[in-house]
Amino acid sequence: MIRVLVYFVIVALLAFGAVWFAERPGDVAITWQGRRIDTSVMVLLAAVAAVAAASVMLWSILRALLRTPDVVSRYLRIRRGVRGYLAVSRGLIAVGSGDARAAKKFTAEAVRIAPREPLTLLLSAQTAQLSGDRDAAVATFQAMADRDDTRVLGLHGLFVEAQRRHDHAAALGYAEEAAKHASVPVWAGQAALEFRCAAGDWSGALDRLERNMRSGLIDKRTYRRQRAVLITAQAQSAVESDRERAIELAREAAKLAPDLVPAAALAGRLLGELGERRRAARIIERAWRANPHPDLAAAYAKLRPGDSARQRLSRVEALAAKGPPDAEAALAVARAALDAQEFAAARSALAPYTALPRKRVAALMAELEMAQGDEGRGREWMARALNARRDPAWTADAFVSDHWLPISPVSGRLDAFEWKDPLAGEDHGTVIEHRADAPAPPTPATEPSPPAPHPHPLPASGEREQARQADKPASEEKEKAQRAAEEAAQPDPFSAGGRSARRAMAAATADESRAPRAREMTAVAPAVIPLVHAPDDPGPNGEIEVEPAPEPATPPADGWSRIRALFRP
Repeated sequence: MIRVLVYFVIVALLAFGAVWFAERPGDVAITWQGRRIDTSVMVLLAAVAAVAAASVMLWSILRALLRTPDVVSRYLRIRRGVRGYLAVSRGLIAVGSGDARAAKKFTAEAVRIAPREPLTLLLSAQTAQLSGDRDAAVATFQAMADRDDTRVLGLHGLFVEAQRRHDHAAALGYAEEAAKHASVPVWAGQAALEFRCAAGDWSGALDRLERNMRSGLIDKRTYRRQRAVLITAQAQSAVESDRERAIELAREAAKLAPDLVPAAALAGRLLGELGERRRAARIIERAWRANPHPDLAAAYAKLRPGDSARQRLSRVEALAAKGPPDAEAALAVARAALDAQEFAAARSALAPYTALPRKRVAALMAELEMAQGDEGRGREWMARALNARRDPAWTADAFVSDHWLPISPVSGRLDAFEWKDPLAGEDHGTVIEHRADAPAPPTPATEPSPPAPHPHPLPASGEREQARQADKPASEEKEKAQRAAEEAAQPDPFSAGGRSARRAMAAATADESRAPRAREMTAVAPAVIPLVHAPDDPGPNGEIEVEPAPEPATPPADGWSRIRALFRP
């Protein structure tokens, strides 16, 4: 709308000027070289306008002729750039889709059009990697590393290729060279740190960690954690040579990461041996509240080397009370109670975890039963320990270690080990275990069943049992009564009712297995599902299998039967 108004304003001004000059005629005389030209003002203005327009047109034509080579060259350059861009983009798409033949085709076209462009070099390296030509890939990455604009990218490619051929020295060199760049890439800083850790150069690893922190590659929390891990590794290696330095390093690591179990356990053990038991207890208690662990319980129990087993039990019970109720706390208390011959305390600590016990719980229960003289139940618990779930262990990258390590031996990653179930997060089927909540079979009231054979038969007569019980001390009698009360409160399907109950339960199980099932069992999906062609799948031969249509039944010969056959389903 504004343009229309401007147009009308200009037309109106031109019309007003033309009318104004037409109403005011005048004569113009031009004398030049003895000649006189008389004309009007309007004619003179028209002539001047015509000359100006002709001059502009001539200058435009001349300028276009002079610029034609540059215009043609720019057009060809733009066209060539578009073709090169299309070749590079299509080549990268082919590399991403895994089409090596198309990638080679577009790479050759891109190299012909733009051989020195960074994207062309990247496409050439990617195509060589896809085709399996490692030498060509290394040569291309080396050419990129020799240029300033693609230096870091070329070093990264050389680093990857060195890792693939297991040339760790060359990989370290490429990572160190890339780490010297102004903008240190994350992969270079992390790789240099991991290589130093793998070589056991903890001082160099700490220096590299400081540089990563200053370059902004890691945040402050990660820095504190990784520094604590490296200092703990230093302290472990210095225990034999310089004990004072090991204590100082372990204390610093425990301060940086209070939940780091190896640092707290090492600091507590070394400080306890030095006589600073209160400081050692504070470090272990703080780590225990964050992460209960058997190493912490063992270090806490041995803060006073000359203490008796009952004193160690009291100390471990105090430590367990400071943290959340956990299986590790129960196991620590049970272990200390077994060492102190406090069988009732050990059984009470393990009772909440005997329904679905892990291996350590079952092993401690077996040791407890053996210590109390029940060899049959001890063997039963040992058998259950074989089929029980695994206990937490130091695990990193599916590698299980019996002690903590600062780096993973599989990937070289720093602070990779975690205290967890090695099978956590994976479905390995149902663990073979009995149901603790299953009701005990009723004991026959009329006639007792004959005793089942046992490798170590118990006394049969009541007189021998009474004589044996009379010879026991009063303390053992009290423990026996308490144990009987606990078993009565928590019935076990393996022990309820004695040997007769076990025999009755075995007979009932046999009868139940022979009896017909009252309900259908739920079908379990197979682990591997076979592939089945869909109805419209052409199949391996490329032909669609079509089911033949059923042939219509031939109608009977007689009339009524033929008519009735038409209405049959």
